[in-house]
Amino acid sequence: MKAQEIIDHFNLIAHPEGGYYKEVARSKGLILEKNLAEYFEGNRNYYTSIYFLLTSDKFSAFHKINQDEIWHFYQGSSLKLHLISPDGKYSFVIIGNDFKNNEVFQFTVPAHYYFSAEVIQKNSFSLVGCTVAPGFDFRDFVLPSYKELSNEFPNHAKIIKELTRH
Repeated sequence: MKAQEIIDHFNLIAHPEGGYYKEVARSKGLILEKNLAEYFEGNRNYYTSIYFLLTSDKFSAFHKINQDEIWHFYQGSSLKLHLISPDGKYSFVIIGNDFKNNEVFQFTVPAHYYFSAEVIQKNSFSLVGCTVAPGFDFRDFVLPSYKELSNEFPNHAKIIKELTRH
């Protein structure tokens, strides 16, 4: 199967961070703003879920959201998920199906962490699902420039430069 077949079949669209996505689930239930942490503006659904596809020639740029985000591996090449914690610690995890080499099928990015992703194998793609709770809203999405993020975390400027767009 090729990436374009998946993009076409599921009507995936370009995501601002890179890659392609389609929302596939949004709970009907709502959490009222008064019951959420102070950094949320407005009500949120209990959860949301998307299909997310990356190709080896496109990466998911460093960004952060106010919620935990669970990544689920579905198909294709493994991907490397880069993380920078709020206190500046860099780490990464490989999401894929080669568990004998410490890859994981599922991983949760904690709220407020900057994260990015890239497909490991050349000329390949990764299809994953991402579940967010409370539900995703673009008001929670921060996509910093290289300058902004490297000023905040100068010791990670090299990886930040590789995985930001502006």
